[in-house]
Amino acid sequence: MFRLSASNAVRNRVMQTLRPRTKWGRITLWSGGLSLLLVARRWIAGYAPLSLLGGFAAFFALIFAFGAFWLTFRWAYRLIMWRLRHRLIVTYVFIGVIPIVLLLLLAGVASFLFAGQFVSYVAISNLQSVSLHLKAANDVLASQLSTLGSSRPLDRHVAGELAASTGAEFPQRTVTVWQGKDGFMLSGGGALIKAPPAKVPDAIKPDFSGLVVDGDSLYLRTVKAYDQNGIRLAVISSVPMTPELLQSATSRLGLVTLFPPGLGGNLQIPPPPNSNPAERKRVEAGTVPAPSNRFDRAFSSYSVFNAVNWATGESQDGAISVVTRPSMIYITLFASLGDNAQVVEFVLLAIAILLGLVELAALFIGFRLTRSITLAVAELYSATEHVNSGDLTHRIQIRGRDQMAVLEQSFNSMTESLVKLVAEQKQKQRMESELAFAYEVQDLLFPHELTELASLDTYGVCRPARSLSGDYYDFIPLGSDRLVLAVGDISGKGVPAALLMATVHAFVRAYSLAPEMELTSATLETGALTKIDRRIYSRGDGATKLRLSPGLLMATLNYQVFRCTPPEKYATMFLGCYDATACELTYCNAGHVPPILLSGDGRVSRLAASGTVAGLFDDAAYDESTVSMQPGDLLVAFSDGVTEPENDSGEFGEERLIALLQEHREEPLSRIGQAITNAVAEWIGNAEQPDDITVVLARAR
Repeated sequence: MFRLSASNAVRNRVMQTLRPRTKWGRITLWSGGLSLLLVARRWIAGYAPLSLLGGFAAFFALIFAFGAFWLTFRWAYRLIMWRLRHRLIVTYVFIGVIPIVLLLLLAGVASFLFAGQFVSYVAISNLQSVSLHLKAANDVLASQLSTLGSSRPLDRHVAGELAASTGAEFPQRTVTVWQGKDGFMLSGGGALIKAPPAKVPDAIKPDFSGLVVDGDSLYLRTVKAYDQNGIRLAVISSVPMTPELLQSATSRLGLVTLFPPGLGGNLQIPPPPNSNPAERKRVEAGTVPAPSNRFDRAFSSYSVFNAVNWATGESQDGAISVVTRPSMIYITLFASLGDNAQVVEFVLLAIAILLGLVELAALFIGFRLTRSITLAVAELYSATEHVNSGDLTHRIQIRGRDQMAVLEQSFNSMTESLVKLVAEQKQKQRMESELAFAYEVQDLLFPHELTELASLDTYGVCRPARSLSGDYYDFIPLGSDRLVLAVGDISGKGVPAALLMATVHAFVRAYSLAPEMELTSATLETGALTKIDRRIYSRGDGATKLRLSPGLLMATLNYQVFRCTPPEKYATMFLGCYDATACELTYCNAGHVPPILLSGDGRVSRLAASGTVAGLFDDAAYDESTVSMQPGDLLVAFSDGVTEPENDSGEFGEERLIALLQEHREEPLSRIGQAITNAVAEWIGNAEQPDDITVVLARAR
């Protein structure tokens, strides 16, 4: 059985793959199939590198790859994201983890850029500091030479001594002195150099200091010029940029390399690795120190510096490269703090530890909250599965006091309510079954096979407002020439009224069908006629029999209902006995709605009440009345459920009923009864039927 189920699952999966239901699935499948067909066609026809078939095959293969990737991604997403725990984890990653990673990445990139620019700035600042020292020495020398040469030509020997006394920290310095058109060159030690002195180009300012490019080399050069009595005195100090000078300026940074601007213009940053060495002479000094720990990795940074072309005076960009380590940056950055740097280290370490602890606490809290939510959802899901399978006894174990706990308590309350509801539903079904059976029994109490007299047609209908009716009607034949008509309305509705209706039905039937007795002297003298018999039967004029008396029968019924029912229960009833021989109806009315007698000539009369309702008083008496019925006369007895229903236009009323009877009086009694009940139902509309509807019809012929 397991193998069969597994094979069915595999087959369903294969069929789902071969016959996808989504548009993307069909496009992907068709693209893959077309790509395979085109590849097979190319293989049969021979491969051509740039054939049209190859292009189409690659195009459809690309569509297939994209569709397969998208479908796989969507399938994996649905599979993974189905569980709430996975959704919360992904949400936490996007909200809590990814921002931290991005911030750390941003901090790392910013730190890298800051560190690179910092060391480049320090290197350039140190070179500028050296340039300022050179300018100060040159300015002092120019001031001294200006004083000596104010009145006579400069003595080269004295100028050499002055040059040797200033700028001793620059042993490779050369000094060029111009007094008018006379110029000479001195070494840093004051010795006279026989090389031709360099002139100051017109583009160079009289008070200049900085890096210059002269030929293909870098120099630190400063110029100071004075005008004395129309004679121009200019002193030029120049120091070539050598590794020794660069090392002294940037000794604590690492490996520093200066790339002068190329002969063709500015230098690219970073300098191209395959640039022509003859085009520039780079200057390199320092070494990369050993790492202090495994995280102390070396890195390179590049920046630019400005150098002036000595020949043209144009400013050009050179490049400076620094290869260093974070430990060297830290030493350089906190060098001014000395021993206080350890305090900064301790503060930074404490902040890092504190932030780490906060992050760990946040992770722990997030994990606990996620677990509490997912656990509650899992228990709710399991509980719903139990309820779905019909197990209403399952309860969720409540552990917390939060909203999820309230939700779990609500679920437990819901299952308890479901248990009660199911029990109530079963009880309701049992009651409905019993009511259905009671309805069938009650339906048997109503006459279905009518015994019609030769001169009287009868018909009755009852439409209950609920499952059981509290109205009552009956046709009781007494021999071949008489018929008892009974119509009643029991107080209340539903089961209590139906039970009382059955009791009344039994009483009326029992006393109406009692055998009539001959009235003899022996019967009267021996007392064979009991008290109840005397109350039910009366002696006709000149007759020798006791016949049924509606008034006496109603009094007896009142006596029985009064004794067998609670005080608040009662019944209204119209009871008549029709004599076919005399074509007369003898009746009494115990508080019932007066029946309508519609004569053949159109006259309308009502058979009014002759006594109070049955069941309220012990010794109530009821008078009888007799009415003659001619052929075509129509008797209509009904309950108040016919005339009292209301809508927006008011009550249905007796006048509307009389008009309906006059309209349909020539039709069969069953059609008349159906017309009445339908008219009342239409009058009520969509509202609930307020009371039982009962109609009894009798027409003389």
